[in-house]
Amino acid sequence: MKKIIILSVFFIFISGFAFTAHAGLDDFLKDINAKAIKDINNFNASLSKHFGIPIPRVEGILKAVVKPADAFMCIQLGLMTGKMPETVVKTYRKNKGKGWGNIAKELGIKPGSAKFHALKRGDFGFYYDSPGESKGKGKNKNKGKGKRKKK
Repeated sequence: MKKIIILSVFFIFISGFAFTAHAGLDDFLKDINAKAIKDINNFNASLSKHFGIPIPRVEGILKAVVKPADAFMCIQLGLMTGKMPETVVKTYRKNKGKGWGNIAKELGIKPGSAKFHALKRGDFGFYYDSPGESKGKGKNKNKGKGKRKKK
């Protein structure tokens, strides 16, 4: 009887952890979509700056996906896997109904790896403030305030 109770508690714990990890990515993507819809041009510029790719390329990726957060994920997964974002877009189109975890696996990110856990948490270091929001919130609040190189 004790074994059944312990196993039940264990499975409840594991199920709760999986839900929390899933909610992390979902919340991150919902936040990106909500902010991007307010000002897509600023979003494109932010993606361009963050990933170091030209705005026209960002716009092309955005046109190939359903939501702005999908464009972010295609670029991010490209970075994580060493693949071109356009290659990730092709995989996304074939597997978009299966979720980002399956897309990541299809691209070679191993379940259980640090990259896979970062994906599930939505832990990407992208802090996009749309116009009208205060800058400098959260982990990124000191960005750009460090020492500058002398010329």
